Amino acid sequence: MIRPILSAVSIGMLAMASQVSAQDVETGAELFQHYCATCHGIDATGHGPMAGVLVIQPIDLTKLAGEDGVFPTARVVARIDGRDPLVSHGSPMPVYGPYFDGQDTSMKTHEGQPILTSQPIVDLVAYLETLQGN
Repeated sequence: MIRPILSAVSIGMLAMASQVSAQDVETGAELFQHYCATCHGIDATGHGPMAGVLVIQPIDLTKLAGEDGVFPTARVVARIDGRDPLVSHGSPMPVYGPYFDGQDTSMKTHEGQPILTSQPIVDLVAYLETLQGN
């Protein structure tokens, strides 16, 4: 009895993971300006108007790919959705975390690993990836 249930759950998870969402960079840019630029700056270099009051200074989001040029998709998603919390202003980042909840979808890392997340995060990550090397 348990095997059929586990098989059904596994098939459902594979189906969900195979539905990789389309990325909307323009929507991601709008989300960034609305939710992230206050701390990370309009140019995403970490010099937003609130940066001065944060315990941990925002990083330069244009250099996430590093010297190897590989964008750390899984790490970025985990930081945004709270799986990898960062306490920078008395509470875990992101301040707007609940906005990014829901609308379950998935995206893939550069290695092809699926990540279950939400559509706003998919769009925001797509935008952040376009900023690399700026």
